[in-house]
Amino acid sequence: MSKELWVLILAAASIGFFHTLFGPDHYLPFIVMSKSGQWSLRKTSLITFLCGLGHVLSSVLLGFVGVAFGIAVTKLEILESFRGNLAAWLLIAFGLVYFIWGARRAWRNKPHQHLHSHKNGDDHEHSHSHHTGHVHAHVEKDKKSMTPWVLFTIFIFGPCEPLIPLLMYPAAKGGFWNILIVTGVFAAVTIGTMMSVVLISAFGINFVPVSKLERYTHALAGATIFLCGMSIQFLGL
Repeated sequence: MSKELWVLILAAASIGFFHTLFGPDHYLPFIVMSKSGQWSLRKTSLITFLCGLGHVLSSVLLGFVGVAFGIAVTKLEILESFRGNLAAWLLIAFGLVYFIWGARRAWRNKPHQHLHSHKNGDDHEHSHSHHTGHVHAHVEKDKKSMTPWVLFTIFIFGPCEPLIPLLMYPAAKGGFWNILIVTGVFAAVTIGTMMSVVLISAFGINFVPVSKLERYTHALAGATIFLCGMSIQFLGL
């Protein structure tokens, strides 16, 4: 391998790591949805991996098209910027809708008191919640099943902004295999970082006592995703 290729490989690993770590959209949605949806670590791993793969491959394919047809990198950057804005707005919309649904669910499932009278004249209050039966479980299962597909769609639109201008186009000077190696390193580090942060956080959050907030987990997850999208769109994170 040439010295230039080694430099690009090191750059790909560094950019992939820091690009992911400093982008909360790469892991926060999976952490909060894993908790609210009660996903297993296996399911969380699979969803994170597939979304990360879609996230990287969409930019890789676009970069290969640009290199193959000699499209100016500035034109691809404009397209990537548009995709980034679209992904941020989709994340905002999803978070807002999920928050509203979660808040409505929490309100409808609010514990309340009922007065029970017995034949012996004793009265006592009994606390319970509605909408927790077998039918409700099926409704929630159907709603949750759509979440991975929504996240995957959002991540397909989400670009890896530094990949094409900083890595693929410079690597193209050394030929096809250089591009393949550099993009492979970038993809592996990006997805690996996503999965590491998500799984460590998801595992750790299981030990946090949240029994009093249990009915608010969906609303809190939606609010977190909404704020994550807002921070990307308006703060440039």
